[in-house]
Amino acid sequence: MMRILISNDDGIRAKGIRALAFALCKQHDVYVVAPDQERSAQGHALTLHQPLRAEDYTKSYHKSGIMVKQAIAVTGTPSDCVKLAITTLLKDTPPDVVVSGINHGPNLGGDVVYSGTVSAALEAAMNNVPAIATSAFNGHLEGCNFKDAADYIGLHLDTLLALLEHSSDKIVLNVNTPAVNSTHYNGLKLCKLGLRMYSDFYEERKDPRGDTYYWLAGEMVNRDVNPDEDIEAIRNHYVTVTPIHADLTDEAVYAALKDRF
Repeated sequence: MMRILISNDDGIRAKGIRALAFALCKQHDVYVVAPDQERSAQGHALTLHQPLRAEDYTKSYHKSGIMVKQAIAVTGTPSDCVKLAITTLLKDTPPDVVVSGINHGPNLGGDVVYSGTVSAALEAAMNNVPAIATSAFNGHLEGCNFKDAADYIGLHLDTLLALLEHSSDKIVLNVNTPAVNSTHYNGLKLCKLGLRMYSDFYEERKDPRGDTYYWLAGEMVNRDVNPDEDIEAIRNHYVTVTPIHADLTDEAVYAALKDRF
């Protein structure tokens, strides 16, 4: 039995995090520390200029039959939640592992740069706690089967953690489940990050007063992809697993330039 800290960026009330907590608390001591509201696409932001407040949310989880040890809603970002949990809220019962998610939508390719779900896992790794970020490809749709995705993560948690044991420090695993029931998953596949799936643009609009504002939009991009990329693998119904490093140093370029300085 492990002590598992769960966080996310969709908020403590989200279906994905509740499904994950329900699946993992069957065999482990689970603590939930998550944003009090949706904080998607906030990357690795930290709250510096206002206080953080924490509200006990355990009864709400227990009423839903999710018997976590504790659930706390924090008025901050996903990275705030994990940092606060590890250093302060759970300092007497530190987690053995952090699992962030299940995100309501994919975190594939370059989207991991913006993802609060991935950043929560990276914050754990930076605090020397093994971490996994998990996302559901169709999580933004009403009919998403979060239970299947959560049960699969729970069933394969030991396998995923074993991959981390053979990695260097500050590594997290970015895991995405495909948009099918788990009976149709083709298994785990180790992948590289692909290129971004969207072509972004800003729509120019007018508010009721006639003033201009802009709304971020985007379109899916069809392109040839490498079969080793996460985007291609998830289209083929694999659960994608990509190791991500918190250290952004390009070691090859560093070695090549070192003698010049």
